[in-house]
Amino acid sequence: MKLFASAAEMRPVPRSEGFRNGGVSYWYREEGTPERRASLQGDAEYDVCVVGAGFTGLWTAYYLAEADPGLRVAVVEREFAGHGAAGRGAGLVTAHFPGPREELARRRGKGAVIALQRALMAAVDEVVAVAEKEDLDTGAVKGGMRTTATNTAQKERLTAEVAWLQEWGFWPEDLYVDGDGRAYTPHAADLDPVRLARGLAEAVERGGVEVFEGTPVTAVAPGGADGPAAVTPFGTVRARTLILATEGFPAPGAEAWPTESCAMIATEPLEEGLWEEIGWDGREMRADAAHRPAFARRTPDGRLAVGGRGALPRGGAQGEAGTAPPQAIAELWRALAGMFPEAADVPIAHAWTGPVGAPADRAPVLTLDRETGVGVAGGYGRFGMALSNVVGRTLRDTVLERRTELVRLPWSDLEGTKSPRLRRIGRQVARGLYRGADKRETSRLTGTSRLATVAERLSPKGTAE
Repeated sequence: MKLFASAAEMRPVPRSEGFRNGGVSYWYREEGTPERRASLQGDAEYDVCVVGAGFTGLWTAYYLAEADPGLRVAVVEREFAGHGAAGRGAGLVTAHFPGPREELARRRGKGAVIALQRALMAAVDEVVAVAEKEDLDTGAVKGGMRTTATNTAQKERLTAEVAWLQEWGFWPEDLYVDGDGRAYTPHAADLDPVRLARGLAEAVERGGVEVFEGTPVTAVAPGGADGPAAVTPFGTVRARTLILATEGFPAPGAEAWPTESCAMIATEPLEEGLWEEIGWDGREMRADAAHRPAFARRTPDGRLAVGGRGALPRGGAQGEAGTAPPQAIAELWRALAGMFPEAADVPIAHAWTGPVGAPADRAPVLTLDRETGVGVAGGYGRFGMALSNVVGRTLRDTVLERRTELVRLPWSDLEGTKSPRLRRIGRQVARGLYRGADKRETSRLTGTSRLATVAERLSPKGTAE
């Protein structure tokens, strides 16, 4: 039993005078949320209608317009491009794959899972390349991801985790442990996610796609004689193919999956001397090797942004406003203090949350029913930047009936999104146990806590992040 709290646990979270909680996210702090594009004006017909102007919807529209300029494509968005998970994340483009690889391998074969992992690595380069090609001012830097163990148990797990991942598509040159016991992968980049979302919306418009903002979809009708339809207060959109890419904000009438809110914090800008003391030029991203890992990046204006912990059930945070609960802010600050003790006194300037899709099996979802003409995509958890790009290209090939490697990747279906009550409870209990395991392992010199072993039984590897 732990008798004494750590220094970080006893200290109040340092906050700046201008501390802000919510307001969508830090990425909107300076420029504010954009003016909405025009709403839909009356009934309309298209070849493809995408509901949701997040990364999945925008990448899908982008690649469809690029592949077939004659295709009539529309994007319908309730708020504005980048309002949802796209504008609330950390801007980390990583090859991380959520979900239990073993289960997908049983369904589709290990080779298919490895192919998906390799596709995610390539997607990191693809996202950066498109940003450069379209002249999007995202500040993209591909510096890789370095994971550092902060205690004995983490060191043991990190070495084992790297060896395990090298059996699932990360070859030794893609992920390895260096001489200091830190894991590194070059397949990661960071950028400004809001500028990417805004830039992609402008790029798809240049490609002939119509983007309607401030247009909520109030009902979804499956395919009939005239194809599926998205009903809005301003008119009905009919299309041969209707893609639902709303993730944490499902359209009424569409099948919804479980969501959770993920929190983040950003500090005030650090002085250059403090960055030098930390020993980090900011080009690479950082993470720890906890059961519930935290990740950090250096923002273009010199702040530390930390996320990863503090995930809550959908009802645990204000998903629309982006308000982070005090306990999530405190947990993230403790992670920051543990990873960068030199920066523990830097005030927190901004905190926020965003809802993300969290399927029961944690495997990304992509389906397109040819009979109804309705497709659904999402469910990436915290790791949607590269996944959404792969999904967008896969939907392009699926809609255009191309026989490519992408359409053979092992995506999950809607059945995998369903989460029985007992399974949801088990996952929540597992999170609490992992939290306790991380605390115990910080204060001891032995291996993995038994709490983590119990948590693993309640929620298999990859499903409780």
